[in-house]
Amino acid sequence: MSDNSHDHHEAHTGPVKTPKQMLLLSLASFIIPVFIIIGLVFYVTSANKTAPGASDSEKSVAQRIQKIGSIEVRDANRPLKAGEEVYKAQCVACHAAGAAGAPKFADAAAWGSRIKQGLETLVTSALKGKGAMGAQSGGDFNDIEIARAVVYMANNAGAKFDEPAAPAAASAEKK
Repeated sequence: MSDNSHDHHEAHTGPVKTPKQMLLLSLASFIIPVFIIIGLVFYVTSANKTAPGASDSEKSVAQRIQKIGSIEVRDANRPLKAGEEVYKAQCVACHAAGAAGAPKFADAAAWGSRIKQGLETLVTSALKGKGAMGAQSGGDFNDIEIARAVVYMANNAGAKFDEPAAPAAASAEKK
């Protein structure tokens, strides 16, 4: 049969040698994870969070559902602004410094080739945009006012354009 000549009487022992140690180890293996879980719960729940239904949520909902565009009703019968006023309000930012390739105000050399193209071409470029200049049509000023600003800038660079008058249809309605 089998020959078991090995004489092992040594018991397999671990780090726990007494029943008291076993009891303490069992309690510690239960209590330590419980305290870790309690600490994590306290950490998560102590964060600064707004309560559901707080006023901030109303504000954020309003921002999410706000309209993309809006309609602004203006007085159609207001007096038209002069070219200089429109230039100072709309055009001076780029044309005073010559930013983004814009011809500088009163610079005859920069405006010369543009003036040769004619007033209609200059006004069309201003209304529809050209190069880095965005379209001016549909902004704060109507097309006649933009044309007046173009005439003001071109005339200060040597052109002899007449300032556009108010449309005849508007004059007839006022009578």
